[in-house]
Amino acid sequence: MSNVKFELDGSLAIVTFNNPPLNLLGKELVAGVTQAFEEAEKFNPRGLLLQAEGDNFSAGADINMFSKLLPSQAREMLSSFLGLLHQLESLPYPTMAAVQGICVAGGLEIALSMDMIWAGDTAMLGQAEASIGAIPFAGGAQRLAARCGVAKAKEIVFTGKFYPAAKFEELNIVNRVVPTQELKDKARKFMKGISENGPTLAYKAVKEILAEYQVQGIADADRLTLDKSVGIFETEDLKTGIASMLAQGPGKAIFVGK
Repeated sequence: MSNVKFELDGSLAIVTFNNPPLNLLGKELVAGVTQAFEEAEKFNPRGLLLQAEGDNFSAGADINMFSKLLPSQAREMLSSFLGLLHQLESLPYPTMAAVQGICVAGGLEIALSMDMIWAGDTAMLGQAEASIGAIPFAGGAQRLAARCGVAKAKEIVFTGKFYPAAKFEELNIVNRVVPTQELKDKARKFMKGISENGPTLAYKAVKEILAEYQVQGIADADRLTLDKSVGIFETEDLKTGIASMLAQGPGKAIFVGK
């Protein structure tokens, strides 16, 4: 049985952790995610949903693999994992993690690499690395800070506590909390709507602008906005959207992602 499953639902790529009950992030699972990502790219998807089988999204890394690592080996392994997260963050279309049960440590870090996180109402999330004397090896501290601010990110990392999904929604880490039994269906429906009938090139531009803002600030993001806006005027979707608005009013356009 593969530890990661990939399927295509129309224009939506769905990648599923399949190593319950804890979906621990070992070398095989990370390799499986990488392979699923490469498989998805063959189909030019317009959205990605990351989810997990079983009761838990992921309890993080299998710490057995840390016990005998030399520093040089640790650098190589963590560099590979960070590289995967960078790939996921730079995907040119909207992405979401739908998390249930336990979503901590490396599991939370991979969820944070998605554009959005939806959580089941019974989910528990956190950066638990302090409990073993470690740091969030895959950039969880800074990615939390980007969503909830530096002071709260420090508290989450320093305590190593598990937080209920509702608290993470309050802190703007999680976008939406839904009943756990409805999570996968609602997340798929939402992402299908974005991927099947969304202006994909406009979404790509927005992602690049916000990434620029996070690193360089508003002024540089404004400059990039001007550059990206010119390209949007050449898209089929903008022409379709304008024509549809004038003829039928808002919300009727059918976009093709070109």
